Amino acid sequence: EVQLGESGGGSVQAGGSLRLSCTASGFSFDGSDMGWYRRAPGDECTLVSRISTDGKTDYADSVRGRFTISQDNAKKTVYLQMNNLIPEDTARYYCVADPLTAIQVFGVSGICRGQGTQVTVSS
Repeated sequence: EVQLGESGGGSVQAGGSLRLSCTASGFSFDGSDMGWYRRAPGDECTLVSRISTDGKTDYADSVRGRFTISQDNAKKTVYLQMNNLIPEDTARYYCVADPLTAIQVFGVSGICRGQGTQVTVSS
């Protein structure tokens, strides 16, 4: 069973930083692309960042240059370092394994599932 445990969210002021972590189990972590998605209240689930098995990264335009995705295969953990946070980053963040397949199975709106971790940025 695929299990993903997100942590690291919190409340910060604009300009602050947070590092999200997602610890995975139940599947081949180093053989899977990983992604972070987010959903703000009333909004759609949207891509924040992805990292492929060969280390290539992809970012939403709104976070490029501020956020950095990375992973530690030995720890089966993917991270999202978020710097220079702005109020528009306020959302619940979700870790997703094999995002492209997950979207095919659940649809974009369905992949923001599970506990997630809440990030709140105040101005």
